[in-house]
Amino acid sequence: MTTIDILDIAGTFVFAIAGAFRATRHDLDLLGIMVLAVATGVGGGMIRDMLLGATPVAAIQSELYLGVCIAGGLVVFFASDRVATQWNRVMIMDAIGLGVFAAIGGAKGMTFGLGPIGVMIMAALTATGGGVVRDMLVREVPAVIRHDFYATAALIGGAALLGADAMGLPGTWQITIAALVTSGLRFYAMTRGVGLPKAKVGETD
Repeated sequence: MTTIDILDIAGTFVFAIAGAFRATRHDLDLLGIMVLAVATGVGGGMIRDMLLGATPVAAIQSELYLGVCIAGGLVVFFASDRVATQWNRVMIMDAIGLGVFAAIGGAKGMTFGLGPIGVMIMAALTATGGGVVRDMLVREVPAVIRHDFYATAALIGGAALLGADAMGLPGTWQITIAALVTSGLRFYAMTRGVGLPKAKVGETD
């Protein structure tokens, strides 16, 4: 198992914890916690694979990822208070997971022969799709379009992947650079409170 595989599994686990924790805010039961954990952990990758026609999707081919999501849901179910006190650490791991997911998603898009825009979309979709599904299940406006420098970091990470490929770097280096760029941007946004500009809507009579 490579370092990228290990980080991919760790990212899935942390994303699952974030999804399960959102379920506790809506007072959902054990099944609801598990649904949001799985949706957040592997939802983006499943959507990506279906769009690419890579079926059965990776999350079903290897049940390890579903098991990791279930484990994350159980952690929150039995220790939600402890998870809440360690939320800053969870967010750090979330940023790392974002970078790994964006890099892997973009690389898979390249494998399927997508153009630059398609590769960047696959990077962002893999990294943020699960969170979108999670938010829609609990009837919230998806966080990625409401606040935070999140999907934008994944898009830029996809562009970094393309740049590394154009330079002729090996595949492992391409994925590493894309992951570092995405996670680095996310860390910077978290510490500096950076976000995209919003439209100014004037008052109406």
